[in-house]
Amino acid sequence: MLAALDRSGLEFAGPRHLLLDDNAAESALRELRDSSLEGLLLLQTTFTDASIAARAASEFDCPLMIWAVPEPRTGGRLRLNSICGLNLASHALGLRGREFGWIYVDPLGGDADRELAELLAGNRLSGAIQPRSPARASSRPCPAAEALRSKRIVRLGQPPPGFDTCAYDSSQLTEVFGMAVDELGIDRLFEAAGNSRRDDVDSLLADAKETLRGFDHLDLEAATRSMELGAGLEGIRAEGAYDAIAVRCWPETFTEYGGAVCGPAGTLCESGIPCACEADVYGSVSQLVLQEVSRSPVFLADLVDLDPVSDTGVLWHCGQAPESMRDPDIPPEAAVHSNRKLPLLREFPLRPGRITLLRVSRAFGELKIATAGGEMLKRPKAFSGTSGVFRFDMPASEALHRIIGCGLEHHLAVAYGDFRAELRALAAHFGLPCLEF
Repeated sequence: MLAALDRSGLEFAGPRHLLLDDNAAESALRELRDSSLEGLLLLQTTFTDASIAARAASEFDCPLMIWAVPEPRTGGRLRLNSICGLNLASHALGLRGREFGWIYVDPLGGDADRELAELLAGNRLSGAIQPRSPARASSRPCPAAEALRSKRIVRLGQPPPGFDTCAYDSSQLTEVFGMAVDELGIDRLFEAAGNSRRDDVDSLLADAKETLRGFDHLDLEAATRSMELGAGLEGIRAEGAYDAIAVRCWPETFTEYGGAVCGPAGTLCESGIPCACEADVYGSVSQLVLQEVSRSPVFLADLVDLDPVSDTGVLWHCGQAPESMRDPDIPPEAAVHSNRKLPLLREFPLRPGRITLLRVSRAFGELKIATAGGEMLKRPKAFSGTSGVFRFDMPASEALHRIIGCGLEHHLAVAYGDFRAELRALAAHFGLPCLEF
């Protein structure tokens, strides 16, 4: 990336090394305040929160630009997930009314210099893609809307810092959907996990050992802690009669309790209890909405790659897709979290078939329904965890332009089947605008 900047013939200030923590990033911003800048370029090399992008937007009046990079679909660890960092930044900047330029291109690719030149010239602006105005609501009853009005969600822990994508408005949620949210600390989950019945934990372990290839190679103590977290989630759900969960899944489940909540989250989703990671309440709402219209389990995923050459994208999460979404030709494997190296995750590629994507979104500060259609393809796993290679109904490059331009959140609910007509009708019933991407 730096070599491409040098070839541009422009003059660049600022550090020429990776900024690995908040202190380094803040120091770089302070250094740049003393420079006379015509533009500020962020090299979005990996999946970071949006706090520094938001800080830069508030402190610099010059044009703001972001360069994110794709990575090979190796079937192994998702090492960069740069596009997700761009996604978080676009949502945060959209909430702040800040337009910015962006590119998503391999610095070693043949188009890198041309696309970078367009970016630096101010020709790759995000725009502000707006949804359709709310359609006129039908006078006919809407059973899905009525079913959603009785739903209750529990949030366990706070969203990670810099994740504007996981913020929510409780009064708005109740006013529009009739849903209620209880907020509990992450310590409540650890307490419930520690007090879980041994028979329940042993039953979960036995099921995992029987159904997942490679389970015997895992750290049994850490796998047991993961199953305790699963039993704790189910205990809290049952005690509060909750219909969905939004849980702060990292880092504390790993660093303080010693297990991954990913596998148990997938089990809950399979049983009809959506479980959103990163304490994403509107992620849970998106799952509940799509589950209600599809009558099937729903996966909450990141969009981690879009390739205009093959016209495909990748939907991924560390290991929490519902088992029924597995490609039946590929046995599920027991796995560890790709970053924290602790179990228990379920690893498999998603099965081929028609899919619908949904986000109940707060992009640009306005509640809306965002939806898309596509086709999951029969492909090997793109990355470790649970992932699927798919094709949008529109060209991949156009879909990415719309996702970034509309400031969409980084978590998307996925279900098999085409339910866009039902979602449009539901949006109309709630008086919400609808955006298709």
